[in-house]
This record gives sequence, C-alpha cells and structure tokens, in this order.
Amino acid sequence: MSPNAALQAPPADHQLTPRPPRGASPALALAASLLGFALITLDASVVNVALPAIGSDLGGGMSGLQWVVDAYTLAFAALMLSTGAFADRIGSAKAYALGTVVFTLASAACGLAPDLGVLIGARVVQGVAAAVVLPASLALVRQAYPDPARRARAVALWAAGGSVAVALGPVAGGALTTVWDWRGIFFINLPLGLAALALTTRAPRTERRPAPLDLPGQLTAAIALAALAFAVIEQGTVRIVAGAVAVAAGVAFWLIERRVAHPVVPLGLFRNRTVTVAIGAGAAASVAFYGVIFVFSLYFQRVRGESALTAGLMFLPMTALIPVVNVLSGKLSTRYGARVPMLAGQLLALAGLLVLLLADEHTPTLLAAFLMVPLALGCGTSVPALTAAMMEALPQERAGLAAGVLNAGRQVAGALSIAVFGTLVAGGGGFVPGLRTSLLVAAGLFAVSALATLRLRPSAG
Repeated sequence: MSPNAALQAPPADHQLTPRPPRGASPALALAASLLGFALITLDASVVNVALPAIGSDLGGGMSGLQWVVDAYTLAFAALMLSTGAFADRIGSAKAYALGTVVFTLASAACGLAPDLGVLIGARVVQGVAAAVVLPASLALVRQAYPDPARRARAVALWAAGGSVAVALGPVAGGALTTVWDWRGIFFINLPLGLAALALTTRAPRTERRPAPLDLPGQLTAAIALAALAFAVIEQGTVRIVAGAVAVAAGVAFWLIERRVAHPVVPLGLFRNRTVTVAIGAGAAASVAFYGVIFVFSLYFQRVRGESALTAGLMFLPMTALIPVVNVLSGKLSTRYGARVPMLAGQLLALAGLLVLLLADEHTPTLLAAFLMVPLALGCGTSVPALTAAMMEALPQERAGLAAGVLNAGRQVAGALSIAVFGTLVAGGGGFVPGLRTSLLVAAGLFAVSALATLRLRPSAG
C-alpha cells in the first residue's frame, strides 16, 4: 500500500447505510474493519525486509524476489476497480468475510510454500482477497455508524490503522524473520485473520444491491498490467512476447472502455486536468516510496551487511512520521487549498531523493536511515493533498470511482517501480550504481509532476 493508502480507499458512497440491526455492535464492526484493513496494508510492506532470506531459502534470483512483492500488489491494483461493485452485489459484510477467509488461507499457503512458484501464486491470491477486503471494510464502518459525526471519527480511526500498519511493516518483517523465520511473516496472519473474521459476526448486515460489473474491461486491464510487469522483469523472448501482449491488451481495454455502458475506468475522467495531474503525482509518489523501501531493504542487508531486524528498524524513522504529516497536510489543504501542500510535498520528496544519492557502500547504516526521512515527509504531505484535489475536481457522486482509479493507479505505479528498480540494481553495473539510477528515475518523475502541479489553478486545490 501507499504512505496513506487509507485516504485513497474507495469511500463506498454507493453502499447502503441502514441502521445497524439489534445485536450488532458498531465498535466491534469498526474493530473488524480496522484489523482487516491493517492486515492487508501490512502485507504490502512486511515482505520487503524478508526478501534476502526468502531468496536464500527458495532461490529464484532478483526477478523471483520482485515477483514475491509484485504478485500481491498487481493483483490488488488490478481488481481494485471492480471490487466495490462486487461488494455491492453480495453485501459488504459477506464480501468482507469472504475476502478475509481467502486472505487467511492464502497466507497459510505462503508460509507453507515449498518453492518460489507456489509462494508467488499464493501471493496473487492474497492480492485478490485484499482487493475485496479493502472497500468492504470501509463500507462496514459507514454502515455501522449512521450518524455523520460518529462515522467521521470512525473512518479516521480506520484510516489510522492503515498508517500504523505502514509504519510497522518493515519492522515486523525484520523481527519475525530474525526471531522466527521468513515464513513467520505469513503465519502471523492466521490468528489475526481469524480474529477479524470472528469480529465480523457482530457487524451489521446489508441488503444486496445490483451493481454493474465491467468484466471484459477488468479482464483486459489485469492482462495488460501483468504482461507489462513480465516485460519489465523478465528477459529475452519472454520480455518481447509479454510486451506485445501488454500492448494488445491495453488497446483492447481502451476500445472496450469506449463502448460499454458502465466502464470500469471512464476515459472521460482524464479530460479533467486536475484529475490527470493528481493521478500522475500519486504515481510518482508510489514509485518513489515503494521503490525506495524495496531497494533499501536489499541495500541494508546486501551492501551494509545488516540483519533483517536491523534493516527493518532502519525504516522506522521514515514511516513513523507519515501519520503526523498526513494530518498536517490536511490542515494545510483546508487553509491554503490542496495545490500548496501538494506542490510543497513533491518538491520536498524530490530533494529527499537527491539527498539519498549520497548513500553508498561506506554510508553508516543509521545515517542512511535518516536520509530517507525527507522523502517520507514529502510523500506524506503530497498524497493527502492530491487526493483532496482529485475529489474536489469531480462531482460527489463520482467520488468512489475517482478514489478507486487513483488508488489502482498508485498501486500499479508502485508495482512497476519494484520491477524497474529491481532490474536496475541487479544489472551488471553493480548495486549502488543501479540504486542511484533508480533514485534519479524517481526524481525525474517528481520533477515532471511538480511542474504539472504548478500549472494548476489555485482554485483546483
């Protein structure tokens, strides 16, 4: 997930919000939703620090380790566009329970994986389940609290669960890998998943609501994204074939979305400049944030020779500050409009990426950890603001759709950054030169997005 993925989750405005039935506990429904959301957010980052241990145990090289991360993220992103409608069709409580069961079983399969192929396949299933859990969990919160004021406080707590999970992910991954085994990062999901499922039994039930599903659009989008990742990560003939499939599927997706009555991604959204800039800026933030966590997880262990636990702890300075700056960004957006914190965050993140160019084989580990802080501050400031800008640029009835498109775009960008950065650090030039090239790529994207943001009208924020 992202630095503040909670702020980008589909608000599920389309869900019914009836009064909770007798016997249903709003507090327990909130606890279930928060636990489930934190769980799927945690699994997006907890695995990074464990990658060297996974590679040592199961083999597979750099490409295999890239797929361990991207299999989850791509499946999550590809299905995010449709799972809100799916939750409508079967009821959010049932969708949440189904997603939690599948996620928990897939976690067990990850922990028991005898080889890398099984692990990657189980990670795909985890991502599919997570895409169902996320919108359903927020819908449960909305339904459990009919009063707007109480609901706002509940949603804030729900969002905080995701921010805490982002901060704890690398630390938890390092601790479990060091004290137990890399398989522990998946086995820990079993009791947590069962607890979330048990709490769901006290959540309010909702009626099913007919909702259109664009299955051809969803299928071609998933094929295009998967093929694009193959084209970046793999080599030789596979890369060529995957690239051709990605182009063909992308063209098919575009043609389908132009013709269907209820497209999964209405192409007309991109005629709005604010929407386009917000999605581009969000993608730049994900490329930097996901990519840096991925390559520096390897840097701390392979270049600096640190343990998995120490590597995980080195991410705490950057991730612990994200919830704080998220709140600050919201206050700045309220006072000055979204464009000001959006632009300031991008420029700070750009400067942070350039500062990280100082890291090499001789950089003290603790110094490298603090060099990542400006990037985190920049991302944590810009993402809430760009989300607010996008929401304000569209009618209220399209808020859920817009947030879903933004979230999916950011997840895809993060997955592709891991594919590209992993290829660069594994290249023949060496790890540190590849690391610096990766940072320059991310910095270039932030420079472009900052220039685009500067051209927005102040009233757009």
